[in-house]
Amino acid sequence: QVQLVESGGGWVQPGGSLRLSCTASRMIFSRYSMGWYRQAPGKQRELVATISSDGRTNYAGSVKGRFTISRDSAKSTVYLKMNSLKPEDTAVYYCNGDTRFWGQGTQVTVSS
Repeated sequence: QVQLVESGGGWVQPGGSLRLSCTASRMIFSRYSMGWYRQAPGKQRELVATISSDGRTNYAGSVKGRFTISRDSAKSTVYLKMNSLKPEDTAVYYCNGDTRFWGQGTQVTVSS
């Protein structure tokens, strides 16, 4: 079955940066839209950013201008570069493929 494996989470101070990666296997990566979602404690999972198979991007308003989603089909990997991080960005970040497939999540903590 399809596997999505995230990496790159961790702790960072406010204003800092992180880059998340998600590598897919057992799927024809180039055909599918990919996305990042996040879930903070006590809150519902929410969309962060998506990227279509042809590279069109979409962002949640709260991250627009700070986060950048990209993909490398040769590596079957989607990235989320996060700049100017805020404490409210603290959450478990999940990779999503074709709206159907989910990774296990990676924790991002932003605090001083």
